[in-house]
Amino acid sequence: MNRRIVLSEDRKRTDAVAVAAMDLFSDDMTVDEVMRRWPSTIRVFLRHGMLCVGCPIASFHTIPDAAREHGLDEVELRRELESAVSS
Repeated sequence: MNRRIVLSEDRKRTDAVAVAAMDLFSDDMTVDEVMRRWPSTIRVFLRHGMLCVGCPIASFHTIPDAAREHGLDEVELRRELESAVSS
């Protein structure tokens, strides 16, 4: 019973982080806008092998576009970007 409560609480925290990341980065915000506004996010893109810095597509691709094109989980990518912004 206690384990179920702990798992439930962990899930709530995870969901809250996902919602916060979705609020910070709107669906229509381009990767270029994200990197210019929060330079600390550049490392996240590079860590995933995304060569968005200087890429001509970065000014058109949104986070959902980039995640899909690179085969990444969008929610996880948003969490990592949020973490980079908040550190």
